[in-house]
Amino acid sequence: MTNRYYITTPIYYVNDKPHLGHAYTSVACDAIARYMRLDGREVKFLTGTDEHGQKVEKSAKNAGIPPQAFVDEVSEHFREMGQVLQLTNDDFIRTTEVRHRDAAQAMWKRLEAAGDIYLGSYAGWYATRDEAFYQESELVDGKAPTGAEVEWVEEPSYFFRLSKYTQPLLDFYAANPDFILPESRRNEVLSFVKGGLKDLSISRTTFEWGVPVPGDSKHIMYVWLDALTNYFTASDGFWPADLHMVGKDILRFHAVYWPAFLMSAKMELPKRIFAHGWWTIEGEKMSKSIGNVVAPAHLVEKYGLDQTRYFLLREVPFGSDGNFSRRAMFDRINADLANNIGNLAQRTLSMLAKNCGEAVPMRDDSKLLEQDKVLMDLVQVTDVEGAAKARDQMERCKFAEVIGAVLSMASAANEYIDREAPWTLKKTDPARMHTVLYHLAEAIRCIAIMLQPFTPDAASKLLDQLAVPQDRRMFCHLTPEFALVPGTALPKPEGVFPRLMADAA
Repeated sequence: MTNRYYITTPIYYVNDKPHLGHAYTSVACDAIARYMRLDGREVKFLTGTDEHGQKVEKSAKNAGIPPQAFVDEVSEHFREMGQVLQLTNDDFIRTTEVRHRDAAQAMWKRLEAAGDIYLGSYAGWYATRDEAFYQESELVDGKAPTGAEVEWVEEPSYFFRLSKYTQPLLDFYAANPDFILPESRRNEVLSFVKGGLKDLSISRTTFEWGVPVPGDSKHIMYVWLDALTNYFTASDGFWPADLHMVGKDILRFHAVYWPAFLMSAKMELPKRIFAHGWWTIEGEKMSKSIGNVVAPAHLVEKYGLDQTRYFLLREVPFGSDGNFSRRAMFDRINADLANNIGNLAQRTLSMLAKNCGEAVPMRDDSKLLEQDKVLMDLVQVTDVEGAAKARDQMERCKFAEVIGAVLSMASAANEYIDREAPWTLKKTDPARMHTVLYHLAEAIRCIAIMLQPFTPDAASKLLDQLAVPQDRRMFCHLTPEFALVPGTALPKPEGVFPRLMADAA
C-alpha cells in the first residue's frame, strides 16, 4: 500500500443544476477521501465540471448568453453543492481553464505521436445529450440506449485507432480483475469489448465550443477525450488515480476509451473504476418534466447534513440501483442514528455529567468482567487484520458494510448499558457504575472516530464531548493505548442525532 491516494468524481456536465445523483457520487468520494486521510494517507480528492460540447453550446444559445458566461454560472452551482455537503475536495477542475486546455492538447499530441490518430470523415448516429456516438445496432426504437434522441451526422473527423486496443484492453482486464467494479459492470464492459472495437471519432467541425485540435483549428476535440484528460490535468504528481467513481451511464468512456487513450499515450492506467447505480424518486425515474428532481440543499435543510450523507451511503448497497423515499429516509435516520447511536450517547454522556463529576470516570481494572472485555474487543482495534478488512471494504466502496459494523458496535454498547444498568449500580455499587460508564464512554470514542467519514459533524461533536484532542482522532488512535484518560474534564453534554418528527416523513 502506497501512502498516497488519488480519488476523483466524474466532472459534472454543466447543462443543469446539481441533483441527488450528483450528491450521491460526491458524498461517496468524500467519505473515501476522509477515510483515507484518517487512515494516514496523503489524499488528493478531485471534482469539477465538464464545460465543453455541443450540448453546452446549444444551452447557452437558448439562454441568450455566450457559452463562457453560461458555464461560469452553472459551474458555480456545483461549487455551492460542495459547500452544502461539506466536501473536502482538494481541487475543483474546470475544462475551460487554461491548464486543462494545455493538458488536453498535450494528450492529443501523445496519441498523434503514437500513430493512433488519422483524418477521415464520420457518418453515423450522434446523441447530443450524451455527447456520444452510437452504432446502428445499439439504437433502441430509434434512440440511444440511454433514451437520448440521436441525429445522423456527417462531417470530416479525426479518428483514434481504438480497434488497435481491443486485445490489449482484454489482456489488461484479465490481469486486473478488480479494475472495474462491481462485477456486473465489469461483465458488461468485457462483452462490449469482446464484440470488437471500432475506431473512434475524436473531433467535430459542426460547432466551436471546445478545445481546438493542435495544428488544425477547424476541428475541436471530441468532448470525451477533452473531459477524461481532466483526471491527469489536476493530478499534481498523484497519477495514476486509485479510484475513478462514475455513474453506470458513463462507464464505457472510463473503462474502454480512457484506458485505450492512456495506453496509446504510454501512461499508467488508473487502478480502479467503480460504476454506481441510479436513484429513482418515490419509485419514479428522476425527471424535470415530472418535477421530482431532488436538490441536495433541500435534503440538508430538511433532514440535516450528516443524516443526508448517512442515508445516501447506508440505504442501498453501493453499485446497485436505489429508490429514494422520504419515508425510508425518516425511518433510517430515526432507527440507526437517533435510536441507536444518539440514544447511546445521550444516556451515557448524561450519566457522566450527573454522576462522575463531569469527568471521565475511574475504572477498577482488578474487577473487570467478561462483558467489559467483550465490548472493548469489539470497538477497539488491536489487530492489523481487522483494520485491513475495513480498509479493503472502503476501497471497494462497500459503505453499507463498513457502516453496518459501526452500528453493530453501537447496538452492543446499548445492550451493555441495559444489562449493566448503571442507574441501579449508582445505589448498589458506585465503583462498578464508574467502570461501566468508563467502558461506555470509550465505546463512544471509538464509534465516533469510525463515523467521521460518514457523519463528520456529529462525530466531531461526540469527540468534543469526550474531550478527545484533535490530534488523537485518526484510526491509529483506536487502540487501547489512546483510550480515554480517567479524570479528564468533560464539557456539558449536547444531543446528537435528534429524532425526526412525523412531519419530516
